[in-house]
Amino acid sequence: MITELADRVRALASLFWRELAKFGAVGGVAFVIDKGLFWILIHGPMADSEVKAQVVSAAISTVFAWIANRYWTFRHRRRANVVRELVMFLFINAIGLGIAAGFVWLAKYPMDISDRTGLFVAGVLGTVVATAVRFVAYRFWVFNEELDQEPEFAHDHEIIHPHTAPPEQVREPSEQ
Repeated sequence: MITELADRVRALASLFWRELAKFGAVGGVAFVIDKGLFWILIHGPMADSEVKAQVVSAAISTVFAWIANRYWTFRHRRRANVVRELVMFLFINAIGLGIAAGFVWLAKYPMDISDRTGLFVAGVLGTVVATAVRFVAYRFWVFNEELDQEPEFAHDHEIIHPHTAPPEQVREPSEQ
């Protein structure tokens, strides 16, 4: 029992690190899209609308991130109901967008930072915070289908949430 549990935990940890690495790669490309577009917008067509520029650049990078995370990072966990998954993904990204834009807003208004570099740094810091929120939400809420196709990961949620297992799979403390 202990060996089996240890093997499952090791397999899940390995899966977690692979997902984190893929999420990081997708996030890196999305970051370049987001911040590159933000930089272009605040030096061009949205020079006086930095917060709106952050919203536009984040929205475009979000579309890329959903496609890449759905079909690569969490492909083994994607939901059959694409619309529901997309709505949840967009909701989480709206929170992330609010965090990133909020950092720019805080820098521009309460902190009275007006130079483009300072506002850019605020956007980067906001994106870093939003990224941590997104990974946790994607992994445990948006892309959270079981890995039933791979026997070593079947019912992986039971390790974290044993009370969600069907009654015949929950062991009494005396049996462990």
